[in-house]
Amino acid sequence: MRRRYGGAWGDNAPAMATGQLIEMKDEGREAFADVLRFYELAKRREWQVRDLPWAELPPIPEAKGSPHSQARRRDMWRSVLTQQLQADMLACDMASQLLNMAPDVEAKLYYSTMVQDESRHTEAWLKLVTEAGGTAERDPHLDKLAKTTLEADTLEEKVFLMQVFYERLIISRFRLIARSSRGTVLEDLCGRLATDDGIHHGAGMAYERVLLQNLSKKMNQKLVDAANRLLPVFAAHALWRPRERAWIGRAMESRDVERLREDLELGVRLAESLGLDVSGVELTIP
Repeated sequence: MRRRYGGAWGDNAPAMATGQLIEMKDEGREAFADVLRFYELAKRREWQVRDLPWAELPPIPEAKGSPHSQARRRDMWRSVLTQQLQADMLACDMASQLLNMAPDVEAKLYYSTMVQDESRHTEAWLKLVTEAGGTAERDPHLDKLAKTTLEADTLEEKVFLMQVFYERLIISRFRLIARSSRGTVLEDLCGRLATDDGIHHGAGMAYERVLLQNLSKKMNQKLVDAANRLLPVFAAHALWRPRERAWIGRAMESRDVERLREDLELGVRLAESLGLDVSGVELTIP
């Protein structure tokens, strides 16, 4: 159900881009307590790109061996950075859309911090990939993931796809990258992003519970359909390896498939925890 809130200007309020006016009201807003809690947490955990140890640590792991081996390792890390930069640039679009669409002031407050987070992440990746030697090949599946979310019909679908699902599953990827890049700016950045995306996911779960308080069969089906559109694209993204990482991707293929299965099963459990009937979700693992 869409709501419209009147602001302090009353009938003479200036026009807003979203066509929605908001004001904070205490009565009947208990359901948003967790959303506000994540807003306050996001404000407390805010950091700046200048806080990263740019002058103390190398940007990425320093390669050893022959010149060919060193170049191949640098290209691999440039590819990793490029994929993360691409993901956060797309996340800027998605977070901005959520900020504009959310009708509830508590959610708008939270999304104002999320827009700042995604912009800060993009700034950090831009600086890091430049120091590492520049960008590499773009992931076509990430573009499709963003398109699926941006073109979803309802706010419930957008929150579900981005925050409930993708933001949660990416945390393990940040931790994996951090473990593989000890003693670098990249490790430090991935630790910060794992924390930020944990807050994004928690806020999304809290807000989605509010949005789905009176879940209808129609909305349940829309969310199941959205999941079935997203999951094959997410699987393709998780298993995709650009030219710079093809050589290591072959060695890790079986582990990647196992990790993907764990991720998809976690996504289904998260949906179920929101009260969704997930019997119609199709888990296709390559």
